[in-house]
Amino acid sequence: MTVIEVHDEQEFLTAETTATDLLNAMTAAPTGRNRSRLRDKAIEAWLPLARHLANRYSGRGEPTDDLIQTATVGLIKAVDKFDPTRGVDFAGYAIPTIIGEIKRHFRDRTWSVRVPRRLQELRLAITEANCSLTHTLGRSPTVPDIAIHLGISEEDVLEGLEGARAYNATSLSTPISADGTTELGDTLGGEDHEFELAETRVALGPALATLNEREQRILTLRFYGNLTQSQIADQIGISQMHVSRLLTKALAKLRNQLHSEI
Repeated sequence: MTVIEVHDEQEFLTAETTATDLLNAMTAAPTGRNRSRLRDKAIEAWLPLARHLANRYSGRGEPTDDLIQTATVGLIKAVDKFDPTRGVDFAGYAIPTIIGEIKRHFRDRTWSVRVPRRLQELRLAITEANCSLTHTLGRSPTVPDIAIHLGISEEDVLEGLEGARAYNATSLSTPISADGTTELGDTLGGEDHEFELAETRVALGPALATLNEREQRILTLRFYGNLTQSQIADQIGISQMHVSRLLTKALAKLRNQLHSEI
């Protein structure tokens, strides 16, 4: 389809009249090939409106072509759902529909990390307020300035700014050193199993205290002295079989005690 280009006010009025006539003709036509042809021409005639609204949201991190495509989807929905018998002109109906489609695009497609819809909408409101206040105040607005402008608390503004950090993600392959040899991912720590070991050692002290003196000695000789069961039996003066039974019993007590503490 060829987009109707508008060069001056008179041409704009003529184009809008033609677009409105096409839309009225489409809604009056019965279902069939003729209605489908009129629908295509009506969409084509109103494309400048979709382009204009898409350009209002350019420069916010999304390619303009993607915004125009999204706005066109909104225009098609507006054309298909428009009912002229309600007494509302098409532009007044289509503009909110197209803008809504664009905002949904920003909400659903452009966030690196999904955040609640309230924060997404708050980010858009803060961005618009920031642009408006920068022009009005002649400087970058402060958090209180934005809060007063939007009629919300400063805490809400800070929450919106914090949530906006989820909009874009930084690659772990991003170089962070001057020579480019160190990447962001290199600064992230790995899983440290020593923490789990430290927690076990802390829990093991009270568990050992529940054993009797002989059981504690056998465990110490076995796991700290690295003695065999036969060597332990010689030191304590009991049989190797008895040492084995006592060792098994003491370990079972420790396991039960540690499990009960978890």
